[in-house]
Amino acid sequence: MAIRPILHAPDPRLKTVSEPVEAVTDEIRALMDDMLDTMYDAPGIGLAAIQIGVAKRVIVMDISRDGEPRQPRYFVNPEIVWASEETSVYNEGCLSVPELFDDVERPARCAVRFLDYDGKEQTLDCDGLLATCIQHEMDHLEGVLFIDHLSRLKRSMMLRKLTKAKRVKETA
Repeated sequence: MAIRPILHAPDPRLKTVSEPVEAVTDEIRALMDDMLDTMYDAPGIGLAAIQIGVAKRVIVMDISRDGEPRQPRYFVNPEIVWASEETSVYNEGCLSVPELFDDVERPARCAVRFLDYDGKEQTLDCDGLLATCIQHEMDHLEGVLFIDHLSRLKRSMMLRKLTKAKRVKETA
């Protein structure tokens, strides 16, 4: 298991649409293990494979709170099979858009079908933070960042902040 570098916006690889996984193999499980280590190290609550430069439809998550036992979740080829008409707004952040947050409106509940760590098909009903997080991570699989849900002005401001922060870091 290894901690891998996380891509930061505006890296063009983050706009890549991820490819489906043929089967959950030892290679895919090793990828998920690395992703989980990377996510915990960052720290974050969700990570899509494209965020570490791997264009595969793979997500890892753990929304357990500090002090609670870890509850890692693995999603291969996830698809939303149902979403509520009711929406909720959550102040989202992203490991690929470090230290920037804004409100995003999404369906309040959804059901997701996916393959688990062992390659077994599962369906999970999600609400609250779990619903927000899975939808956020699934956006990454389509090349969409949470800032893409914001107004053009807000998105431009955030991208300028990220670019400036990157320049400052590179000159330091």
